[in-house]
Amino acid sequence: MDEVKVVVAHSERATLRVGDVFLKVDADQARIDVEVEAMSLAPVPTPKVLWRKPSVLATAALPGTTLGRLGGPSTGTPAAWAAAGAAIRKLHDAPLPSRPGQAGRSIVALAAELDDECELLVTNGVLPADLVTRNRQVAEAALRPWNPAFTHGDLQIDHVFVDGDEVTGIIDWSEAGQGDALYDLATFTLGHEEHLDDVIAGYGTDIDLDVIHAWWSLRSLLIVRWLIEHGFDPFAPGCEVDVLRSRM
Repeated sequence: MDEVKVVVAHSERATLRVGDVFLKVDADQARIDVEVEAMSLAPVPTPKVLWRKPSVLATAALPGTTLGRLGGPSTGTPAAWAAAGAAIRKLHDAPLPSRPGQAGRSIVALAAELDDECELLVTNGVLPADLVTRNRQVAEAALRPWNPAFTHGDLQIDHVFVDGDEVTGIIDWSEAGQGDALYDLATFTLGHEEHLDDVIAGYGTDIDLDVIHAWWSLRSLLIVRWLIEHGFDPFAPGCEVDVLRSRM
């Protein structure tokens, strides 16, 4: 009998692997609906949907491995990282989906959320005031007008699979929709700045590095408390707090 492996689990959702099948259980059925729709529209390899029922989505496993994980060693050749950049560019150039995604929040709403979160981080003693203040300054560059693109919205490094120098698939599309393309690029390279040049080479266009750095700071500031509250450790080496410290 195949072993049941818990890939990730918290109060909002859980992902299990049973053999070559992934089962995603989500308290919000709308996220599953978004994920299935996005995978059907995305012009990049995605997992095959085997079946879905209320609150559960079953997909087939992808060949290959990820390029690493946040807080862990990165793998893959420069060509593999460039191939990932090219796949991301193909997604961003695709026709827009109908709805905004996680990367498409308004500048006003995002700035308000960021200011509130920064205040809580300092007031509750989660992070030093100087670290929060400096990264809030860096994050300001992300709060600018942008042209909407088809974005993944949660393009963490362990959501992109490669086999050799070829991208075999991208998983976890529940935050997909219209959004800021540089949000995806920043999410993918978070904690792995050494591969940013390879990704940009594959992406094939000039990128405003200040905005990438801004999204690293902004994303990290917004998620530190959530990670702690859900049993994760943003203080682990190479993770979000180290990303914030790198901007000092």
